[in-house]
Amino acid sequence: MITDGIHFLDARGPTGMHVAAIGDVHGRLDLLEKLHAMIDADRVRSSATDFRVIHLGDFVDRGPSSKGVIDFLIQKSASDPRYICVAGNHDAAFQEFLARPDPEGVFALYGGRQTALSYGVEIDFDSPWGLRRGHAALCKVVPLSHMEFLRTLPRHITLEDFFFCHAGIRPGVPLAEQDPEDLIWIREAFLNFPGLHPKIVVHGHTPAGEAEVMANRVNVDTGAYKSGRLTALIIDGAVKRVVSVSG
Repeated sequence: MITDGIHFLDARGPTGMHVAAIGDVHGRLDLLEKLHAMIDADRVRSSATDFRVIHLGDFVDRGPSSKGVIDFLIQKSASDPRYICVAGNHDAAFQEFLARPDPEGVFALYGGRQTALSYGVEIDFDSPWGLRRGHAALCKVVPLSHMEFLRTLPRHITLEDFFFCHAGIRPGVPLAEQDPEDLIWIREAFLNFPGLHPKIVVHGHTPAGEAEVMANRVNVDTGAYKSGRLTALIIDGAVKRVVSVSG
């Protein structure tokens, strides 16, 4: 077991910076807008002079407004680069579907129907003809800006004592050498690891009834598309707290 890492209780964010890390959105634009308003209000009350808002991936699928979520995130990041998005496995799967439609892929099997509908396209994934027709229609209406957004999403960001990614890390592997696929897909090997990591890993990917605050990681995926609750970790120097909105 690694014992020379950082414990959550001792971890600090960058001095003078208000940081918020938002869990899996999955097409819930309504909750994302509410959580941003809450984070903005919290930042006004803070003495911090700088900020970062980090979105931990899985912006699309399952919920009703994937297109709206991407529009919102593009607008935010274009207006201020301190709004940051990292890739989730569903975001990567959406990009893969646009390049090559697979009826057995993540997009087809796990909520892509709702994503397509948010662009005004209905896809019959059970019919080869319907799949081809729907894929062609979707490719015509997804803006180039959305494709570029998906293509350029980073897999992680590091701030002081915290490492932010979608799914987690491979224990024992240096952070600079992590497999990009692990960062969006890993589960058991990361979730069940009891030791400390070089930094506190803040992640989503695995929905839980409430945020999981552990010694070595914080999971802020509270299953927004199904539970109606979107969650974030706020880091303000040495102060860390979890906030949520519902709807």
